[in-house]
Amino acid sequence: MQPSAPLFGPLDAVMGSTGPGGALVIEYVLLVLVLANFATRLLAHRRYTSEYDDEGAEGIDRYPIHEASNVLLVLTSFYYTTISQHGGIVMSMLVLGLVITDFFEFESRLVEARRDLRLERPKGAIVAALVLFMYAAYQSVFWVIKGPWSAII
Repeated sequence: MQPSAPLFGPLDAVMGSTGPGGALVIEYVLLVLVLANFATRLLAHRRYTSEYDDEGAEGIDRYPIHEASNVLLVLTSFYYTTISQHGGIVMSMLVLGLVITDFFEFESRLVEARRDLRLERPKGAIVAALVLFMYAAYQSVFWVIKGPWSAII
């Protein structure tokens, strides 16, 4: 689906073109960014626990790579809104929910560290990321199961 009024010129031409299976290229980019966000979330949690073990509660800092991953995910989902309005708005709301959840999960890790508790996994952010992953996968790779799905439904 080509944007009706391209805002970013050649970038819209590339990202708005269809890739394998008929999905937009930007949808595949978002799926890869969501998977990268899972990886940075894992690395961030490992760093938080090692900083807590080494320096205590005062040593825990935000993981810049994970924060950059969140910012890139937000900007890309906002850009997706300029290409596909419905899918972009839904994706943007899910991404914003994930970023807000990430913010509060980090704060809860700080509270756990100050109270000398074991740092738990960011369960809320993992669930939000899974919901985001399911929607991104639905948007980009639904063509894989479209035939059987259409036969059943």
